Amino acid sequence: MVRWRWPKRHPGPDGDSNVAPEATDAKHEPSVTAADTGDATARGGATAVSGYTGPDRGPAGPAYVSRTGAASASEGGLAVSGYLAIDRLTLVQQAAPRTPAAWPHQVGVLPPRALSFQHRAEVDQLRAAVDGGGTAVLTQVLTGAGGVGKTQLAADYARTALDSGEVDVLVWISASSRSAITAGYAQAGVEVLAADPRDPEQAARAFLAFLEPKAGQKPCRWLVVLDDVADPADIRGWWPPASRHGRALVTTRRREAALTGAGRRRVTVGLFTPQEAVAYFTAVLAAHDRHEPTDHIDSLAADLGYLPLALAQAAAYIIDADLICVSYRELLADRIRKLADLLPEPGALPDDQTATVAATWALSTEHANKIRPVGLARPMLHLAALLDPNGIPATVFTMQPALAYLTEHRTPTSTGGTHPSAPVVSAEDAVLALRALHRLSLIDYSPTIPHQAVRVHQLIQRATRDTLTADQHDQLACTAADALTAAWPTIERDTALARALRANATALTRAAEDALYRPAAHRVLFRTGHSLGQAGHVTAATAHFHRLTEVTARHFGPNHPYSLAARNNLAWSRGEAGDAAGAAAACEELLTDVVRVLGSDHPDTLNTRHNSAYWRGEAGDATGAAAAFEDLLADRIRVLGPDHPDTLNARHNRAYWRGEAGDAAGAAEAFAGLLADRMRVQGPDHPATLAARSSLARSRGQAGDAAGAAAAFEDLLADRIRVLGPDHPDTLNARHNLVGCRGEAGDAAGAAAAFEDLLADRIRVLGPDHPDTLNARHDLARWRRAAGGAPGAVAAFEELLADRIRVQGLEHPHTLKTRHDVAYSRGVAGDAAGAAAALEELLPDEVRVLGPDHPDTLSTRHNIAYWRGEAGDAAGAAEAFAGLLADRMRVQGPDHPATLTARHELARWRSKANVDESTD
Repeated sequence: MVRWRWPKRHPGPDGDSNVAPEATDAKHEPSVTAADTGDATARGGATAVSGYTGPDRGPAGPAYVSRTGAASASEGGLAVSGYLAIDRLTLVQQAAPRTPAAWPHQVGVLPPRALSFQHRAEVDQLRAAVDGGGTAVLTQVLTGAGGVGKTQLAADYARTALDSGEVDVLVWISASSRSAITAGYAQAGVEVLAADPRDPEQAARAFLAFLEPKAGQKPCRWLVVLDDVADPADIRGWWPPASRHGRALVTTRRREAALTGAGRRRVTVGLFTPQEAVAYFTAVLAAHDRHEPTDHIDSLAADLGYLPLALAQAAAYIIDADLICVSYRELLADRIRKLADLLPEPGALPDDQTATVAATWALSTEHANKIRPVGLARPMLHLAALLDPNGIPATVFTMQPALAYLTEHRTPTSTGGTHPSAPVVSAEDAVLALRALHRLSLIDYSPTIPHQAVRVHQLIQRATRDTLTADQHDQLACTAADALTAAWPTIERDTALARALRANATALTRAAEDALYRPAAHRVLFRTGHSLGQAGHVTAATAHFHRLTEVTARHFGPNHPYSLAARNNLAWSRGEAGDAAGAAAACEELLTDVVRVLGSDHPDTLNTRHNSAYWRGEAGDATGAAAAFEDLLADRIRVLGPDHPDTLNARHNRAYWRGEAGDAAGAAEAFAGLLADRMRVQGPDHPATLAARSSLARSRGQAGDAAGAAAAFEDLLADRIRVLGPDHPDTLNARHNLVGCRGEAGDAAGAAAAFEDLLADRIRVLGPDHPDTLNARHDLARWRRAAGGAPGAVAAFEELLADRIRVQGLEHPHTLKTRHDVAYSRGVAGDAAGAAAALEELLPDEVRVLGPDHPDTLSTRHNIAYWRGEAGDAAGAAEAFAGLLADRMRVQGPDHPATLTARHELARWRSKANVDESTD
């Protein structure tokens, strides 16, 4: 019985009545009677009321209803019967009895199966719900970024379980909030248990209690799916109980430990494999009678990062817009267009999807931004959106430029405004912000892989950049460039870190190149090219500086110092790539412009002269290079002083080319003096000091002291390991030189064995195609040949030649050198005539590429003459050596070791020719 009390009425000041503050029970004093009222019926949750209210018979006469008819309600309804008096309403209500649903029964609506649904490995993983020890896992958590297909996988799992008769009750709950979870359980309680719908909390609790196994009760095989849990706190207290008769499946973008404790297993859902992506896209197009070449679909899938949701929405856009994959890829590559403009309208999304890719991630970002430290997740994602999606070093985000940006752009509220009193962000705060993004699956943060700690899907990056204004985008690009530069070590001891930084600089340039030239050309542009060159990627470095030369000229004009600096670096890279003569010519051409713009004593002018002299020597004119460095040294002393690093560099190169010109003893003496000054000015561990020690040891070896050179390189190697680390390119070079000296000292077999070890480390650190790796293969074959393995050396040099041609090109000096060694090894193996013929074929190419006076060209002439003689033509050999000697004298001078060797060979073959003639 429920009673509502009708308020009494009392006259007011003007004769009207007011509501009294209280009411009392009315007596059954009839003034008006309503008899035999009709029946009232309600269905489906409505209320049926039977009764009658008559007119008021006066202030003292209450009205009432008597003899009311019956009121009835069907299942789920409410029947009310009673009587009404002026001062009292008395109702009698009774809920109709409910009937629990028959099994099997489904609560909630499963999402429709996606068009061309793909069977994926995660499906098998879900169905094989057994842990490593063979125990059944009753609760599984599907986690992954928005758009990877978690809901579809869960729906497939649930649909299969229901259709196969594996479950009696299936409950699907859209669990985006705690209230939604409660409502879902309540609905299950109403349908399965006939619980009272007027108390949702109680109905929900009753259903959870029902899921608990009970002795003597018929077991119910159940499956509960909680789809798209947004916050672990929402599900606290609402986890289905552990039961051998039941299973639970949760999908979420979150990755907190709270979701996977207590016997729950996490199943990470990733992207489509390339094969799955192509199969899916092909099937969707075929369903609309559309067909595309597989390679076009594969390329588009790669552009979309193999993200299932992106592929579905892109396919819908292509079909609706009547495009082909190639056309869509062109639109996608247009960075002016926003990602949202290349996806269907919200009302035209496929598979009953409710949000575009961009909107899906925007919600995740909002959630991440609320996680402590509040307000840092969004600006952190902005920063990551401009860098390499395949891996960003963690140190980039903890550098001062990044921390300053996070401090300035902290947004602790959903309105996005800068907090007026935001504290300075620390490196610890930055790491916590990365973890917040990781928890929402917006990034993958793996601190155990420091050089690629942060990975971001390329479309998340694109959607994030789309939210920035032009000014925000440019400011962010400069911040990212500053952070990369700050994280870039002066000495690249860690080659993996250097590779990662170069990849990130390249990604930043692709995303925001113009911003890196306003107001000046950013240092990261030059640092990237220098790092490429230092790592031996000379072709890539040349291409980089060629691009930089074009863009700086366009932004600043051809005579701006930035443009001249880019041209200088381009010339140097050309030389490193093997075109020494071209580099020397480019430096000479640049020098004219630098003198005109900057003056003859400007440091950049002196640097250009330095490079011009160096490449002149590399092009074969060692004597001219030594003379040019002599002149440059005098001007650097006058302008910069005797202890300036550039002055010391000029002394280093003067000594080096003196040795290459034949004065090995003079070079060794010069390097000894330079080393003392390097130690005094720059310290014993400076890379330039270590380089001076290396050059001094090399000069001693050239002067004939192979054992002394080996001892010096051994000492140097220990210091380079200590200062630079065991994998630094300079450390590996020290090992290379040490092993070579041991071979020159007579231990060819030991040198070959040591080169095998060095080669393995070169491949591991630098890769199989690095020039230094190829050089190690060259010297390994050389010392094997010297140790008596000539036939094997021929095969090794031939294999190396194929890789030289592939990596460095037909006309690279090192390729020509390897052709020389293939031919020479053939002669050592006993085929003197074949060696002579191969060298004669090589000679025109060396003359064309290197010039007739280059030392390598003269060496080839030497060996042609030698193998001609070994093949039986002593007179021809003598004649060839006579011509060679004249050119050696002219180019290298009478005292150069090569000139002296030519004189010796001329005498030997003349003598042999005379003996042969007398014998005949």
